[in-house]
Amino acid sequence: MARTDPAPPAERLTRPDARIAAVVAGFHRGIAESLLRGAIARLDESGLPGDHVDVHWIPGAYEAPAAAAALAATGRYAAVMALGAVIRGETAHFEYVCDAAAHGLMRVSLDTGVPCAFGILTCDTMAQAEARAGGDKGNKGDEAADAAVSMINLLVAARAMGPAGAGRS
Repeated sequence: MARTDPAPPAERLTRPDARIAAVVAGFHRGIAESLLRGAIARLDESGLPGDHVDVHWIPGAYEAPAAAAALAATGRYAAVMALGAVIRGETAHFEYVCDAAAHGLMRVSLDTGVPCAFGILTCDTMAQAEARAGGDKGNKGDEAADAAVSMINLLVAARAMGPAGAGRS
C-alpha cells in the first residue's frame, strides 16, 4: 500500500554505531538500484553513515531469506533490508516467489531477533515498479530504511528496559 500522506521526517537512529545489511535482488537491476539509492539516502538522513551499510547483491527475491539468515547469524548487523522487485508474469511463479520472500524474511526476523525490512516490490507491471522505485509513488527503498531504523530503535529501548520491559511499553 502506498503512503497516503507525505513521508514524515526521517527518524533519528539511537544507535549510530549500528550496521545494516542490504540484500538486493538483482533480477530487475535498474529497479533494485533505485530502491537501494532511496534506502541509503534515507539512512543517511537518519544519521547512519554510508559506510555502515553493507550491500550484498543476490540473484532474486526468492534468495532474500537465505541471504538475510546468513547475514543475521553473523551478529554484525542490527537490521537487514531486503530490496528488489517481483513483477507478475503469466504463471503462478509470482505468487510463489512473493510468498516465499515475505514469509521467509519474517521467519528470519523472528528466529534471529534481527529485524528484516521488506523492501521488495510485488507489482503487476514494470510501470508500477518504476513508480514505486523513485517515480510518482515515491521510493519504497526509503520506507524499508525507515522500518529498519524504527525497529533498531525499538529493540534498543526494549533491551534497556530489561527482560520484562517490552510488556511495560
